Amino acid sequence: MCLIKNIIICGIATVILLACNAKPEKTIENAKEVIEKITDPSFIFDGVSLDGWEIPNFVLPGRVYVSKGEIILERGDGCTGITWGGSPPVMDFQLSLDAKRIEGNDFFCGLTFPVNDEFCTLIVGGWGGSLVGLSCIDRVDASGNETTGWTRFENNQWYHITLEVSNGKIKVMIDEQVVINFTTGNHYMSVRPEVFNSIPLGIASWNTTASLKNIRLVKI
Repeated sequence: MCLIKNIIICGIATVILLACNAKPEKTIENAKEVIEKITDPSFIFDGVSLDGWEIPNFVLPGRVYVSKGEIILERGDGCTGITWGGSPPVMDFQLSLDAKRIEGNDFFCGLTFPVNDEFCTLIVGGWGGSLVGLSCIDRVDASGNETTGWTRFENNQWYHITLEVSNGKIKVMIDEQVVINFTTGNHYMSVRPEVFNSIPLGIASWNTTASLKNIRLVKI
């Protein structure tokens, strides 16, 4: 198995190097990045394929594919997304990724995740493009609970999103700025029906073309 992985890694590096010999420094950098994502188990997207992910059966979704190290969620008439096929931890974990909205005016990152034996969705860029919040808390969605916030997001700009679920708290950072710091306590966490197929861990966009990369999951 190790031999096969080594052959794959060498092959990827060789193809990248041969494909762009005009800029060898940048090409070598790209090859190193691909190899890191294949060999580091904390990266749950390897940058080259959808291995380990499923495309959920949303109603009227857009196309999902990998291009240039990114997962593209094309605009559909509702949700388009991916669901991880692994078993995520239910507490004490950190998930980070880079996401951008390419086209549209709704959420470009609807990140559904476990919280003990319940599930919740982090909405980034909803309700016209600027809503940030958790959906749902005590059956109230991200537009009307204590986590509701507003941030301006530009199209075609990457945003680094970090979610931590630990010590009875859900903490969210966007580009290192804390935007949510919520104590779960006795609150009831749930998801809206539109993203139910993202359970247990998935990422979706709504009526929006989005791009995702550098998806990383670590136990903390």
